[in-house]
Amino acid sequence: MEHPVMLLTWILEKLGLGHFAHAYPQLVYTWFFALVLITVGRLATRNVTMIPGAIQNFFETIVEAIGNFQDSIMGRHGRPFFPLVATIIIFVFFCNFNGLVPGSFAPTSNLNTTLALALIIVVTTHVTGIRLHGFKYVKHFTGPSLILAPLMTPVELISHLARVLSLSLRLFGNIMGEDLVVAILFMLGGQFFLPLPMMFLGLFTGFLQAFIMTLLAMVYIAEALERAH
Repeated sequence: MEHPVMLLTWILEKLGLGHFAHAYPQLVYTWFFALVLITVGRLATRNVTMIPGAIQNFFETIVEAIGNFQDSIMGRHGRPFFPLVATIIIFVFFCNFNGLVPGSFAPTSNLNTTLALALIIVVTTHVTGIRLHGFKYVKHFTGPSLILAPLMTPVELISHLARVLSLSLRLFGNIMGEDLVVAILFMLGGQFFLPLPMMFLGLFTGFLQAFIMTLLAMVYIAEALERAH
């Protein structure tokens, strides 16, 4: 859901890139948010000390919480995927949150963004299974017996394609709907702070949707790892 005035779009208009900014706001804000998170991550790890300060403690708490949660779902075999898992939950939540900021835009309210995230998760799942288990990984698409393969293979393929749809549509639908409701409330009674309750609820919803997408990503990859081990 686009705000009437988007800050980055206005800046790019001044630089002569207004057509691109209006046509692809999801790309503009995705690149911007990615750059912000990379910069923050770089600054947070530049001066790591044995006696952490408040900022280092904050980031270590986040990393430890994500790591412990990942271990509970994926086990130790899933630790190489920590960068992907942490990136998904932090990036998605950050994007969801910025949809509530006037003058900003939530890339996750655009289906192209959520579809790209879903494809990354599903492709990573199958690449992991094939890399660790070899061509035998493909056998789980044929069912327990070759006799059932003509029946089971289409069913399995449809179920895995459905993962892409469910991951992308769930996130897109929730964030798009939430931003639309907030925008309507602003038009109806913004001067009376009518949107505030919905915006606070949006913070919870944004985190919940990031959590669900990350959880499903871990479950799918853990399934591939289990087949491989």
